[in-house]
Amino acid sequence: MTEEKKSQRRKVLAKWLKENILRLGPTFIKIGQQFSTRVDILAQEYVDQLSELQDQVPPFPSETAVAIVEEELGGPVNDIFERFDREPIAAASLGQVHRAKFKGQEVVVKVQRPGLKDLFDIDLKNLRVIAEYLQKVDPKSDGAKRDWVAIYDECASVLYQEIDYTKEAANAEQFADNFKDMDYVKVPTILWEYTTPQVLTMEYVPGIKINRIKALDQLGVDRKRLGRYAVESYLEQILSHGFFHADPHPGNIAVDDVNGGRLIFYDFGMMGSISPNIREGLLEVFYGVYEKDAEKVLQAMVQMGVLVPTGDMTAVRRTAQFFLNSFEERLAAQRREREMATAELGFKKPLTKEEKIEKKKQRLAAIGEDLLAIAADQPFRFPATFTFVVRAFSVLDGIGKGLDPRFDITEIAKPYALELLRFREAGVEVIIKDFRKRWDRQSQAFYNLFRQADRVEKLAQTIQRLEQGDLKLRVRALESERAFQRVAAVQSTIGSAVAAGSLINLATILYLNSIQMPATIAYFLCAYFGLKVLIGIVKVKKFDQRERLITGTA
Repeated sequence: MTEEKKSQRRKVLAKWLKENILRLGPTFIKIGQQFSTRVDILAQEYVDQLSELQDQVPPFPSETAVAIVEEELGGPVNDIFERFDREPIAAASLGQVHRAKFKGQEVVVKVQRPGLKDLFDIDLKNLRVIAEYLQKVDPKSDGAKRDWVAIYDECASVLYQEIDYTKEAANAEQFADNFKDMDYVKVPTILWEYTTPQVLTMEYVPGIKINRIKALDQLGVDRKRLGRYAVESYLEQILSHGFFHADPHPGNIAVDDVNGGRLIFYDFGMMGSISPNIREGLLEVFYGVYEKDAEKVLQAMVQMGVLVPTGDMTAVRRTAQFFLNSFEERLAAQRREREMATAELGFKKPLTKEEKIEKKKQRLAAIGEDLLAIAADQPFRFPATFTFVVRAFSVLDGIGKGLDPRFDITEIAKPYALELLRFREAGVEVIIKDFRKRWDRQSQAFYNLFRQADRVEKLAQTIQRLEQGDLKLRVRALESERAFQRVAAVQSTIGSAVAAGSLINLATILYLNSIQMPATIAYFLCAYFGLKVLIGIVKVKKFDQRERLITGTA
């Protein structure tokens, strides 16, 4: 198949996907909006179609919108506004926006779709079933134990808050107050006297969607700087304010030419909050990464509840140190590339597929056993709070790569992190906190010193028990654990195959003897065990593949 035919096929599939998402309703439109920013994951044909979900959702009838406005505001729209445009300027998954004029000022009126709560009740009920299923079947092969139900509850809570426009208005005011000293962020002013749970009236602030590259170039703004502004604004929201925009798709971020290019944020219905404890933990992770201190990173993760200390943290500690060293090597390589790029144009040669595979093998050879130990212990937790943080940065990464193919979120975050480090080093509170930590360590050291005699006695007792053969040692052999897991999977698969074979024989005999109902039941049971056989075969293959990767024989 030629590339042109492949592209045409993707266009047809992308259009079909978009149309079906629109039929499924607001909840699934929200999901499609997030994928519309992932230019680094999806083919361009899918991105183009899903992008239409951001601001090209079909509007509901204008007569319905006017009726909702009049009911909510308590009077005819022509008496309240000097002008009210019947045709909406934008329609989204949860509502649509109409331009209007109020006391000589251009405003917009956001009107909620009718019957939205009923739709949410149905969609979220179905999604809860999926979350409960994932809670049971999530293989957790990456060592992270996710609480899918808690993540669902967090998402559902935020979505229900999004259909109360008074909360959205309050969020917009708080967001604007947080950025009042930054001239590259603009938030529309709220008109509270004409805002209700289903109608939101605010200042009209036009702009160009942040992913419309040609229009941005015509406007004359620096796209690289816009990408940097977007990342810096989110670092500020998460690390400084603890209050962030949780739905930053391109339909909610626009650009104008004020101050050489300014970010305009819309739609503050979906916001996230981070507790001071989590925020402090994130900062400590920054400092630990900067200082290449794996112990500090792990302590911060424990503080945030991301990491649960286990009996043996050696594997986690070694893995963290490996990634810190790899991160430093990556930054050093990027610096060398930039230096060489200035001296020799076109020097950089992308890695071939074989070179990438070889690098992956080297990484796995270095920490493969530790990763398997982590996967077995599952010391990591994925707090529901992080759901929207990860989602926001995922969307920002997609937007940034659309603005600039060389966009690197870590490189942009580095100066911000260094500024935080300078601020931390100069802060009196931090000095006191560090002093307390040092004092605690010294106190523990003195305490341990006075306990040396007891420890020597215990050591002598342990040696004596070892000599007498009374001491039992628990040695963890990861190779044996993996072998036993594979054997268990093979045995389960064989058992299912035997059951499936026996049942199909039984079903056939019953069917030939015209015993219909038991035969039908036997066929269904045969299908069930047959499915278990297929799942078991896949599981065994994954065990073998993982073993080859770890041993470097893949």
